[in-house]
Amino acid sequence: MASKPKRLRFIVLALLALLLLAFFYLRLRAGSSGKGAALELYTRVQEGPLVINLLESGTIKPREQLVIKSQVEGRATILFLVPEGNLVKQGDLLVELDTSTMQDNKVNQEITVQNAESSYVQSKENLEVVRNQAKANIEKAELALRFAKEDLKKYEEGEYPKLVKEYEGRITLAEEELQRANDKLKWSERLFAEKYLSETEMRSDKLACKRYELDLQTAEANLALLKNYTYRRQIDELESNVYQNSMALERTQRSSRADVVQAEAQLLARELELNRQKQRLEKLVTQIGNSKILAPADGLVIYATSVRSNRRGNAEPLDEGQEVFERQELIYLPTAETFIAEVKVHETNLKKIYAGLPVRIRIDALPNMLFQGKISKIAPLPDASSMFMNPDLKLYNTIVEIEGESDILKSGMNCEAEIIVEQHRNALYLPVQCVLRNEGQSIVFVKNAQGQPEARVIEVGADNNRMVHILSGLKVDEEVMLTPPLHAAVSTRTDEVLVDEKIPPRAENGAGPENENGEQDSRQRGRRQRLSPEQMRQMQERMANMSDEEREALRQRYQQRRSANNPNNDTRENQESNRRRGNWEGGTAARRRMPRGQANDQNAAETRETRIVAPEPAQTEKTATDEKNQ
Repeated sequence: MASKPKRLRFIVLALLALLLLAFFYLRLRAGSSGKGAALELYTRVQEGPLVINLLESGTIKPREQLVIKSQVEGRATILFLVPEGNLVKQGDLLVELDTSTMQDNKVNQEITVQNAESSYVQSKENLEVVRNQAKANIEKAELALRFAKEDLKKYEEGEYPKLVKEYEGRITLAEEELQRANDKLKWSERLFAEKYLSETEMRSDKLACKRYELDLQTAEANLALLKNYTYRRQIDELESNVYQNSMALERTQRSSRADVVQAEAQLLARELELNRQKQRLEKLVTQIGNSKILAPADGLVIYATSVRSNRRGNAEPLDEGQEVFERQELIYLPTAETFIAEVKVHETNLKKIYAGLPVRIRIDALPNMLFQGKISKIAPLPDASSMFMNPDLKLYNTIVEIEGESDILKSGMNCEAEIIVEQHRNALYLPVQCVLRNEGQSIVFVKNAQGQPEARVIEVGADNNRMVHILSGLKVDEEVMLTPPLHAAVSTRTDEVLVDEKIPPRAENGAGPENENGEQDSRQRGRRQRLSPEQMRQMQERMANMSDEEREALRQRYQQRRSANNPNNDTRENQESNRRRGNWEGGTAARRRMPRGQANDQNAAETRETRIVAPEPAQTEKTATDEKNQ
């Protein structure tokens, strides 16, 4: 019975050994077959016609087309839309937009125009009235000023001299009358003395003499009053009238000009308002007219939404009842049977193409037909829609003009454009995977006479993503490794240095450069080591659980290490340690009465305040061992 398990065990071990031998045999056979196949992966350098081309996909579009846009402001609803694909004649209705709101606005605007025109006519007539009134007021003021000047002149040159002469004449007459009265009185007194006249007659002559004397005095007083008072007062009054009338004339002129200017400004404002309201009315009429879009020429109706797409996907198809906004493209109307192909070229291929290159175009829907064309335009900026979907993808729209006219091509067809970059009737070429680039050189591995691959530097030209043009370095029928080792393309240069550039050394933890004697600053020797957050947490927990004796032992070891590093600062360190010790002992009792979490927070704060540092690795291990033993 005991021999059966041993026999089973032996059989199992034998089977396992056979399986292992079979596995290793298969592995060795697969490896030998792989090596043989790798040795056979060679290709020969070929000579013959070579075409350097670039294949890009694109879309067929009309070369000459009319873009029909909505000219109605804001948003409008489509009431009528011509079916897509219809052939229309010039003047046929393509699109009709809803203008019911504009019709109501037009009626209101016509009323506003009538009111504005009435205000304009009123302001125009008011201006004429103001001008007429201003002219009358100015003429009246000028007439008053002229009369005042004439009154002054009349008084100075007419009335005053006349009054002076009149008063002087009265004085002369009074003097003559007084002289005659005196002479008569003298005769009367002589005759009275001789008793020829009565006393009454003599007294009558005396009274006449007195009357004439009073008349003379009155005439002289009137003359003096005229010259000294009346003349001055009258002159001042007349001159004041002249001045007041001149000021009144100036005020009238200014006021009249202001009234005229105000009336003109009001008329101008009414005119501008009238013109503005008329323009609004004309704009509404134009907008109502733009609501019916007619075909400007004969052509095939193509909806704009069927050709272009927005950035987030295909646009909503154009249909009746849909709202459109101003300047939105609605319909494309091709006017000729000529087409273009719009292809998108990757930025890496821009250096290969330029305007004028020949292009062969194949239509997906017409596989047996080939069209010729030329590059006419390359966009200066990448396509925004492609960049929106993938910011790292830069595609440039390239326009290819298809030669001739064709009634088979339709707008929107997919096509493949083969851009002919170069053509060589007899050239050497290889598959592009045979060539490696290393340090700016093109390298291939050529089979030598011993049948081993040998690296060789060659000169290559352009490629068409399949074959590369060989300019020099290879001959016809030479065998080249089809799968060269990739490590040959890795640069092994290690002697690259910066020229005329001084690279300063990096300061570790704020350490400065060495001094002239090649020694570090004494402060660097005693620099504290930075603690990680985990080490700081462990240090806080350990110190929170220490007794007073353990803290004292740790403080003494730390002070001894600091004194050994810098003996000169022993006194200052002792003072600082005593101060910290007092702080620690003063807070020990309070921390013991605190909960565990609050005590840890308090210890963390005190640890940050006293800037606890980590000891060196060897001393850290020794400290940990001592604490464990204690």
